[in-house]
Amino acid sequence: MCRSGQFRRLVGSRESASHTVVARQGQLPARSSQRGNSRFKLIVFLVVVVAMIYLGVKVIPILVNNLQFQDAIESTARFASVNRQSPEDIRAAVLKQAQEEDIPIAAKDIHVKGESGRVEIAADYSVTVDLGVYQWTLNFHPYAKNNPLL
Repeated sequence: MCRSGQFRRLVGSRESASHTVVARQGQLPARSSQRGNSRFKLIVFLVVVVAMIYLGVKVIPILVNNLQFQDAIESTARFASVNRQSPEDIRAAVLKQAQEEDIPIAAKDIHVKGESGRVEIAADYSVTVDLGVYQWTLNFHPYAKNNPLL
């Protein structure tokens, strides 16, 4: 004699097997479309990854140059009062650092305030990145000042 639980499992497995055969016959085209769907997802994923790498190659060097320029003007501001530089000397030093970093900036875009030991340096410049189908303009506003002890 079979227990009722074992009987249900046997009957249930037979019923599900007969439904599986019918379902398999009706879903053959769906399987091939599922394969195509996964290929499409893979292609989209690869396109997104390649686009991100391309964007990174174009933009990251510009961002690194900006960070190096920001660091350079902070150093200039820190030591400007110690070296007793005039605002024109500071502007010339900042312009020279910008040229070393390949920053497209003019002397008129560098603003220097120097009075009683306090120095403030501000610069505004833009870099246009050519992405092939889009021109992306990055605007930068580096700023630095020193804080004298007295």
